[in-house]
Amino acid sequence: MPRVNFSLENLRKERAAYDTKRRQAGRRLLIWQDDEPTHAQRDVVFAHGKLRLFRYKRRENGRATPLLMVYALVNRPYMADLLPDCSLIGDLLDRGLDIYLIDWGYPDSDDRFRSLEDHVNGDLDACVEHIRAVHGCEAIDLLGICQGGTLSLCYATLFGEKIRTLITTVTPVDFKTATDLLSHLVKQVDVDALVAAYGNIPGEFLNAVFLAQKPLQLMHQKYVDFVHNAHDPVATNLFLAMEKWIFDSPALAGAFFRDFVGGCYQRNDLVKGALRITSRLVDLKHLKMPILNIFARDDHLVPPAASRALARLVGSEDYTEVELPGGHIGVYVSAKARRQFALSVADWLDQRGDPASARTVTQKKIAEES
Repeated sequence: MPRVNFSLENLRKERAAYDTKRRQAGRRLLIWQDDEPTHAQRDVVFAHGKLRLFRYKRRENGRATPLLMVYALVNRPYMADLLPDCSLIGDLLDRGLDIYLIDWGYPDSDDRFRSLEDHVNGDLDACVEHIRAVHGCEAIDLLGICQGGTLSLCYATLFGEKIRTLITTVTPVDFKTATDLLSHLVKQVDVDALVAAYGNIPGEFLNAVFLAQKPLQLMHQKYVDFVHNAHDPVATNLFLAMEKWIFDSPALAGAFFRDFVGGCYQRNDLVKGALRITSRLVDLKHLKMPILNIFARDDHLVPPAASRALARLVGSEDYTEVELPGGHIGVYVSAKARRQFALSVADWLDQRGDPASARTVTQKKIAEES
């Protein structure tokens, strides 16, 4: 057995190297500027309550059919546009897409009774109607992210005539897969008691639940890694931007939380075809449009099996799956995965044509709805 060489001199050198990195990390914190990423390239084009609909400035010779991105309600949507050199939206714009993005805003006590129906039939439909009117098209392309993908599935099921193609990304569909830790954590939660106690469910509470799934990695190791990479301005800028995003967590409206957690995580109604919005059942077999389903190979929040369940539930004959390397957020911020993501979306859309230039909605209707 080889001998382990240990000396106080080696310990001193290791401690000195760590102190240097720690001082570098402190300086990075002091000089870090919370720069606005590419948000200067977007405008608010529609408002509905606290919701804001952004339109990004498109490139020349882009696609005619607009793409609406629907983010989750539990985090802020700027993850898709995090930094000038780390922006999925920027990559999609470079490939000619005309992009709209929903910002759900920050719910307050006035929103505690806003339900799943209010978000799907109300907010989301209002955004789709605005875009259809502006562009004069019968149907748009819809891209949902995580929980926003689940909302997009519900919407496209109920309003399929308004959606030309549907793209779901890291989207939970089957909420009872074997490796779904989040489902196991919430299955015994008394949802009604939480809503009664809080009204809206605080973002800090939700964050604690997410962090608890990987406590060592998410509450300890990443900070050690930040010190280790303190010499690298690119890595530290990305880390700090991510930290800001992680802890910028809106509350969830109490009624929506009850509908979503109870209906999806606890009863798995989406898979059963039993999820009800107003008087209508969300039956995924009614999804007939082309569907692209993107999931992350190492996703611990939405395991691949939870997303891939969509294949056996939809009625579309044009269904495509793409697996990307990385985790739940990594597919949006990792340079390699993000570019593969954008390329997959753009190529898939190109293969399905771009009929929006036909302008099938009358100008009279555009004027009335704008």
